[in-house]
Amino acid sequence: MRLIIVIATSLLFLSTLPLRLEAQDEEVTGTPGFGGPNVVENQISDDADAFVDWKTRLKSEFGLTISGDYTGVLLYANETVSDSTGAGGIARVYGTWDLMDQGVGALVWKFEHRHAYGDTSPFDFSLGQMGYVGLQEPPFNDSDFRTQNLYWRQRLNGGRSVLIAGVLDVTDYVDAFALASPWLHFMNFAFSTGSATIGLPNDGAVGVAYGSMLNDRLYMIAGITDTNGDPGDPFEGFDNFFSDNEYFKSVEIGWTSSRERIIFDNTHITFWHKDRQDAAGVPDGWGFAFSYSRYLNDNLMPFVRGGYADDGGSLLQKSVSAGFGFQLQNYPGLLGVGLNWGEPNETTFAPGLSDQLALEVFYRFPLQDRIAITADTQLIKDPALNPAESTIWMFNVRARFTF
Repeated sequence: MRLIIVIATSLLFLSTLPLRLEAQDEEVTGTPGFGGPNVVENQISDDADAFVDWKTRLKSEFGLTISGDYTGVLLYANETVSDSTGAGGIARVYGTWDLMDQGVGALVWKFEHRHAYGDTSPFDFSLGQMGYVGLQEPPFNDSDFRTQNLYWRQRLNGGRSVLIAGVLDVTDYVDAFALASPWLHFMNFAFSTGSATIGLPNDGAVGVAYGSMLNDRLYMIAGITDTNGDPGDPFEGFDNFFSDNEYFKSVEIGWTSSRERIIFDNTHITFWHKDRQDAAGVPDGWGFAFSYSRYLNDNLMPFVRGGYADDGGSLLQKSVSAGFGFQLQNYPGLLGVGLNWGEPNETTFAPGLSDQLALEVFYRFPLQDRIAITADTQLIKDPALNPAESTIWMFNVRARFTF
């Protein structure tokens, strides 16, 4: 019965059908464009059509921007251990407060409540129910209230450089990719940060990051964060940062056609290193990720991405993804197609596991200005931790309301 409901709902959604790929509105956000679509200032720009007049007055009079959303996700797979569905939701409130003239310096914040619908969250669904070495919609777990961002952002060199320090989410700036938002784009983490090969620290971690245009086309982003952050108790991270000395470090060098299009026309390579986490028993490790994407004719974005990891607690130790996003001309929607090959990290799991393939197709479309629906289908081949199954089909739905 659940399968019938999911398929019927997906077909209904496909009859209407967006992900918006338009350039960031610097007049609204004031951001120079560093980081991915989940960065608070980039997210606010994407939501700017909702209550835009009120938000404009709030910013002009008080230097305050504020936005929020609620997103729910339902995953279904035809072959699982027990639960055939994973579901959950996230309520978020986020914004910036300009405390220096013209947005040169600002406090950036994001608070969330994450919860599951039922026994299995989307985060737990892939490994726990399908035996797929990967994650589906990883932010959608059951961790309750959390502080995801609480940092100071300082612009330097006339906006060509940015320094951030405080409680950070490294996925905002490490291996950033225009189609990587779990609120807007692909659901499979293989198409997101590091193509699942980066041993990421806990999010909501204390750290510092710096990004700068080296010339009109080349840029650099570097950062260091505590690996043991706890978004439920973010201020403990300041003690961890200076006492545990267990860090995640990254450096990225990239090329873009212009600073304004850094998230769209982007080729980069990211190097990372992660210290051993003694309490968690995670070994140290290092690796690199690469990414190429180009926004063509204002409607097509092909991409090739991948990575390699030597330990560090990553999901995959080798991974390559390719696909495209396509902005439809006659319908207000975005089609995304991606194919991933991945080799599980033998230190994290076990040696000799089979390689995996994942094909994902999604379509995102608005029901009205503040409500968007994503219909998503995936084909998983040879899930490494479930050798009894050679093929798993997934049918997924995501709904997002912004305010």
